[in-house]
Amino acid sequence: MTAALALHPMERLNLGISAGALAVSLAVASPAFSGSLALGVALEAVNFRALRVSSARLFSGEIQGGRAWSLLFAMRLVMLLGSMGIALAAGAHPIGLLIGVSTIVPAALLGAWLMRPPVDPSAPCLTTDDPSWELYSVWRAGDRAPEREEEA
Repeated sequence: MTAALALHPMERLNLGISAGALAVSLAVASPAFSGSLALGVALEAVNFRALRVSSARLFSGEIQGGRAWSLLFAMRLVMLLGSMGIALAAGAHPIGLLIGVSTIVPAALLGAWLMRPPVDPSAPCLTTDDPSWELYSVWRAGDRAPEREEEA
């Protein structure tokens, strides 16, 4: 398989979830709903692949400058919105189209959980009774000022 046709594991997971949603819709919904869902899945798959590839190029330094990337990102979203508008004007079922475009959400959540880095058991950490825990803020992910004890 060539590099251009290779799918990232997140894309494969997304297509699997999308195929499951399409199979369920074919079994329980109307053909118009299923067709709209399939169109939404196709639009979402193309958009997600473009986003993943362009983000990887931006973070690797292959694309210089965030302005060009942001402009391409905005153009892609405008094209997605235009495609959805054309589909709705042509008679696509709005809920089916919405569900199809939204299949990336469960795929991203499940993929982030499944593809998380392994836990390193030898990583340095504080013991549970270390007083430094009192100086750490989980809400700001950093140290906080020690609380002064009030004098009575």
